[in-house]
Amino acid sequence: MGVSGGRPGLKVAVMASAGAAVEWYDFFIYGTAAALIFPRLFFPADLPPFVAQIASFSTFAVGFIARPLGGMLFGHYGDVHGRKRALVLAMFVMGLSTTLIGLLPGYARLGVWAPLLLVALRFIQGLAVGGQWGGAALLAIESAPPGRSGFYGSFVQVGVPMGVVLANLVFLGVSAVSPEGAFIAWTWRIGFLLSILLIVISLVVHFGVSEPATEHAAGTTPRTAPRRSPLAEVALGHWREILLAGGAFVANNACFYIAITYSVAYGATTLGLDRDLLLFAVMAGSLVMIPVLLACGAASDRWGRRGVFLLGALLSGVWAFAVFPLIETGKPLAVVLAIAVQLTFIALMYGPQAALFAELFPKSVRYSGASLGYQIGAVVGGGFAPIIATALFAHYQSRTPISIYLAAMCAVSFVSVILLGRRMRSRLAD
Repeated sequence: MGVSGGRPGLKVAVMASAGAAVEWYDFFIYGTAAALIFPRLFFPADLPPFVAQIASFSTFAVGFIARPLGGMLFGHYGDVHGRKRALVLAMFVMGLSTTLIGLLPGYARLGVWAPLLLVALRFIQGLAVGGQWGGAALLAIESAPPGRSGFYGSFVQVGVPMGVVLANLVFLGVSAVSPEGAFIAWTWRIGFLLSILLIVISLVVHFGVSEPATEHAAGTTPRTAPRRSPLAEVALGHWREILLAGGAFVANNACFYIAITYSVAYGATTLGLDRDLLLFAVMAGSLVMIPVLLACGAASDRWGRRGVFLLGALLSGVWAFAVFPLIETGKPLAVVLAIAVQLTFIALMYGPQAALFAELFPKSVRYSGASLGYQIGAVVGGGFAPIIATALFAHYQSRTPISIYLAAMCAVSFVSVILLGRRMRSRLAD
């Protein structure tokens, strides 16, 4: 029997947020390692630094390529068998794959097998996170009191900056207590091995959270009325909503991964800034992002999802031209300000996003539809953003093309949200 509203609903939202935080920790700690560790450990030592960095970011992108497939697999499973089962399975898979990355030998021992196995495990990470978001978001939203879907959904969105904070805290802590040689050789692995805790959290969610009541949850549809596959149903009947949802998400993802991944590599490698300063800036910006996300989710319940979202896309596009000049000053306050303000503007889009995406689809296909839209946007907007930024800077020797690229992604999201609004009004009129 599902929970609905009040304290039981808040408990579900908090539990989903905790699971999301640790799952995103697993996903993001890979991004930090891809910027700082993997170019030297999992690729030949004679590769030029630029080539090794591109190769490392390419393995990072593999996780994004896998995310739509994970959204399809777990979305179908969650629409048929329930949100909780799909979420628990996704968390288990993520915890196992991340732990195995922490045990993987480098190129010096395995040769070409080292990057190949790294790519395979990153792909599995992508499958897991592709299914995690839909399960966590829908558990929270479908357990929310009436009129509070935006606020309750934002609890799951908080898992993203919390995951970033945890990942950077681990890297800062490990690097602070170990010499540089030991950090590169083995102590970085500690953060990956800690992800085994996600398996424990998955068991807590399994036994401690009730499945929300839905109109077409597993077991409620009569056997005499067989239905088409949820994945096929949403792909055929709601493909426009899926594509527009993906377009709405590209700005969020592109700006976010440039802020937390590429800026670290750019600051440390190109500008020679202190690595700990850059990681601290990302962590500080993520901490600021947490209350803003909750406030934006609540604001969307009162003033509407799309207005808050559109403001975030506009401000993020403008701030894209301020981020790199501030980082290039090398002043700690300017570096923190550059990243923190960018993440704050991103929160305007990300806070109401879970509720916005859920409201686009009927409950019977909501897991599949929301997950697909989210993950398509993640691939296009986030998966290749660090690679594109690295290539643009290498070609033009200027950060201005990177800012133009980010502004273009924000324009795509702005237009997509406007078109989504028109489509939703048209559907209501029909």
